[in-house]
Amino acid sequence: MREQMTIPPDGKPMSDQPRWRRDFPIDWPEDQYVARRDFTKFLVLTSLAFVAGQFWIAWQNFLRRRQGRLPVSAIMPVIDLPVGGARAFSYPGQHDPCLLVRTAEDRFVAFDQRCTHLACAVVPEVDKGRFFCPCHNGSFDLETGRPLQGPPRRPLPRVTLEIRNGVIYATGVEPGTV
Repeated sequence: MREQMTIPPDGKPMSDQPRWRRDFPIDWPEDQYVARRDFTKFLVLTSLAFVAGQFWIAWQNFLRRRQGRLPVSAIMPVIDLPVGGARAFSYPGQHDPCLLVRTAEDRFVAFDQRCTHLACAVVPEVDKGRFFCPCHNGSFDLETGRPLQGPPRRPLPRVTLEIRNGVIYATGVEPGTV
C-alpha cells in the first residue's frame, strides 16, 4: 500500500515544517497521479466530442443540400476582363473564394480558389495554362481544374458560368471529378 503522504522536500519531520506546509499538506506525487479510470473517462469524452463534431458537419451539409439550388450571382461585365485576365470573386457565399479567367475571346472558366490539398490559395498563370499553388508547388490545369503536379490529387471544383446581356454570372458549383 502506498504511503498517505510523502516526505517533505527538506526531509524534516512534519512537526518541524513551516506553518503553511502544515496547513496545506499537498502530496505532489499523489497529486500528479492519474488513475486508469480517469484517463479512460478523458478518452471517452474526447472521442464523444469528436463524434459530435462529425455529426454537426454532416447535419450542416444536409441542410445546405436541402436548400436546393445555389443562387445566381453577377460577377462582372464581359468587357471588363481582357483575354488572359483573371478576377477573384466569392461564390456561393462571401467566404468561398473563386477565380474567373478569360482564356480566349469567347471562353471563360471559373474555379474554387482553394487548393484541394490543404486549401492554400491558387494563383492563375494563364501564360503557362495552369493554376499554381505556391504552398507545396502544386498545379492544376487552367481549362479543366485537374491536378497536374504536386501533392493535390483531386481537381478544383468548377463554378458554372452563364453570360447574359454582356454580364458574366455564376450559376452553380460542380464538384471536381477526375
